[in-house]
Amino acid sequence: MPTGLPTAVPTAAPTAVPTTASTTASTTASTTASTTAPGVAADARALRAELGQAVTRLHAAERRRTGIRRRLWRELAAAQPGLARPAADCAPGRRSRSPHPARSGWVAPTSDYWLSAGYAAPGGHWRHRHTGQDFAVPRGTPVHAVGPGTVVLVSCGDGFGNQVVLRHRDGYFTQYAHLSRIDVRPGQRVAAGQYLAASGATGNATGPHLHFEVRVTPYLGSAVPPLPWLRRHGVRL
Repeated sequence: MPTGLPTAVPTAAPTAVPTTASTTASTTASTTASTTAPGVAADARALRAELGQAVTRLHAAERRRTGIRRRLWRELAAAQPGLARPAADCAPGRRSRSPHPARSGWVAPTSDYWLSAGYAAPGGHWRHRHTGQDFAVPRGTPVHAVGPGTVVLVSCGDGFGNQVVLRHRDGYFTQYAHLSRIDVRPGQRVAAGQYLAASGATGNATGPHLHFEVRVTPYLGSAVPPLPWLRRHGVRL
């Protein structure tokens, strides 16, 4: 009698049993994730607190520097009464309509001038050497922005007298000093050729002229030769 073929008996698939190594790795990853997030948050809070303290110290140092500068200037002005002659209408923030419409392209800072003291010129009027280019013009001559920019400083009463500083798109700054009046305010955007102020002889000046300076920062001590810089912007004096 023929026998039947053997019947296959299904067997259950082996169940994966977690090993000690995989269990340890999983536990370590979970522990690391749970402890890293609070650690990062704590570090961020500490950095923010440190940054806030640094900003506070910086502001305090700037206030001290400003106070010392003003006190020294008052003492200097008292010793040399003719040194500082701030204009009566120096206060910033007053707008006026420009008598010269803004033009496209870069321009000279004033007109009807003759060039007097140049950059790096020696002389007894400066602490070291001259840091800008002087334009000899009559008092009240219009002063224009040489290019588009933003007013970052309007101040009165130091050696530069009444002055305006602009920041330009290429990262450079231009200064216009010894002004008799100022008609722009900090934060105001100006176009190339826009009227800023009128020339004068305020501050440490022997006569009416415009002191024009180009800087890599807004501050004294960072000046570069102004005439080559103007030529790079298409302005030839």
